[in-house]
Amino acid sequence: MSKIELSNLTKIYGEPRRKGLLPEGKRAVNNVTLTIPERSFTVLVGPSGCGKTTLLRMIAGLESITMGTIKIGDVDVTNIDPGDRGIAMVFQTYALYPHMTVWKNIEFGLKNARMPSYEINRRIKEVLKLVNLEEYANRRPANLSGGQRQRVALARAIAKKPQVFLMDEPLSNLDAKLRSAMRTELIQIHEKLKSTFVYVTHDQVEAMTMGDNIVVMNEGVIEQIGTPMEIHDEPNCVFVAQFIGDPGMNILVLDNGKRIGFRPRNIHFVDEEHPVKDGDVEITGEVLAIENHGSEFLYYIDIGIGKIYIKDASRQIKKLGEKVKMVLKRQNVYAFDENERRIYDENEVNKIYGYFRETRK
Repeated sequence: MSKIELSNLTKIYGEPRRKGLLPEGKRAVNNVTLTIPERSFTVLVGPSGCGKTTLLRMIAGLESITMGTIKIGDVDVTNIDPGDRGIAMVFQTYALYPHMTVWKNIEFGLKNARMPSYEINRRIKEVLKLVNLEEYANRRPANLSGGQRQRVALARAIAKKPQVFLMDEPLSNLDAKLRSAMRTELIQIHEKLKSTFVYVTHDQVEAMTMGDNIVVMNEGVIEQIGTPMEIHDEPNCVFVAQFIGDPGMNILVLDNGKRIGFRPRNIHFVDEEHPVKDGDVEITGEVLAIENHGSEFLYYIDIGIGKIYIKDASRQIKKLGEKVKMVLKRQNVYAFDENERRIYDENEVNKIYGYFRETRK
């Protein structure tokens, strides 16, 4: 139940040319400074290779550090062995002993810690109840489903009563239905334990549904930190805008170098409910692809300046190749500069929006 403080944390692979110099290889993590709040469910999210798993392993003590410091609670653990950091790690591969029962798998680490037998028994019963595996105590991993195996791995971690739980894509080996169920279970377990969870995933849907503190990473650096709503509604750059959302934000590059963006739900086909009013932008395009999502349709449309997505629940089904008209309102538009950073000045945003509207006439 401790906060984690990372200061100027850097991981560079490779060997230095000579003693005293930094390595000259890839910077997997580049000067990251981050405070993970106590009792938060913090999710590190980003594309493959962005540095999120390396960062998690550095916190765990499983990856060497090139520069920087790590504090868990009030203790500097930068040079402390993994087993003495007060953390428990849950891996995507479960890492269970196949010849041991569920009970024995959980018991193993507690015995190694020289815990009294009565306390071991009490803890195992407690965690099996917490993860709903009381009936499976005498089964071996081969006789369990993927979700049950992951719950055993989680129970083993909980039994240690760590200060911090570190989870490296623990649901990635499960099918979609089971993944959804396990997301709910993890959220409930976090609520019961009131512990600090640090969770790594490349799945932004998983991140947004589970975390209360989201850290978006790209190429070894942190792009943005915030609540799920803040990250979705107020992206600070093009990368976050396009990475978060299903699909991500539509981004159009104007011939003046600026960019405008809008979410697929915030542009509409022109109809009685969504007429073109003064100040709106009317956009024409051609339907290139259609996905039926049951409650809505996802359209992929060529508008000349680029290609965009629209999510539409009106049930007025368009056809492939159909010419369509759409309406976009000023309040639904974001603006970004030539370096793909968010523009917050309203006067500047209005100028960019006005320029875009003029080019659509």
